[in-house]
Amino acid sequence: MLLTYSSTPYHLVKASAWPLFTGFFAGTMLLFTAINFHYDYSGAVSNIFICLFFLVWTMFSWWFDVALEGFKGGHHTAKVRSGLRMAMALFILSEVLFFAGFFWAFFHSALNPVYNIGGVWPPVGIDTISPWGVPLLNTLILLASGATVTKAHYAIQKNDSFNVIFNLDLTLILALLFTKIQVFEYNESTFTIADSIFGSLFYVMTGFHGAHVLIGTIFLFVALLRYESGHFSSFYHFGFEAAIWYWHFVDVIWILLFICLYWWGGTPTIITLYI
Repeated sequence: MLLTYSSTPYHLVKASAWPLFTGFFAGTMLLFTAINFHYDYSGAVSNIFICLFFLVWTMFSWWFDVALEGFKGGHHTAKVRSGLRMAMALFILSEVLFFAGFFWAFFHSALNPVYNIGGVWPPVGIDTISPWGVPLLNTLILLASGATVTKAHYAIQKNDSFNVIFNLDLTLILALLFTKIQVFEYNESTFTIADSIFGSLFYVMTGFHGAHVLIGTIFLFVALLRYESGHFSSFYHFGFEAAIWYWHFVDVIWILLFICLYWWGGTPTIITLYI
């Protein structure tokens, strides 16, 4: 199948129900998650997974339509791709600001710990996780995945199909390994999300990062499927580039989490309070 081209440099997208469905299932999943945290409702967990299934379905359907617009319809001209790059950059910027709020809360609590938590950071009674064990291993895994996905990008520019597929497969394996180790860390942790401000920030920050890792994994998997289906070439592969940008963003956030949350924030420091 050959890529067709639009007769105009711009493209006005057709009406789509996928944004509505995505927002509905994401919001409903968040609602059942909150219910599961606060109430003893046995059906909350099953409903969360049902909403997650439909959310993933809408994501794949939405991305499939966008892929058809660019590949079969030929609507992703140079002007459109420029707009898509700007949109992806702004989206990643919004994600940066999303995590900036959590880092703000973390440093606000860590630099001036109140007497309620003992006037120290980490709070009294919190047995923190050593940064030189599982967190360091996960850091090395994510850095390695960043290297392999960059090699895949270099390979697609050189029309090296073998190295594109090989390095993308390797990146996906490393991403799944990171997630598995993160779940292991949660299971072995001695504190929960309910254990003071430290526990809340730890699980919220690492949990949201883990969610972004899963999204990035799906993003890269879709890019791999599209490449194997012949949707990308050495000069036309923005969908793959967008996935790479997102994955590098995930890498950078984890490095900041490792430095601030595990290493600096996990070292007990006594703060003198002046009342």
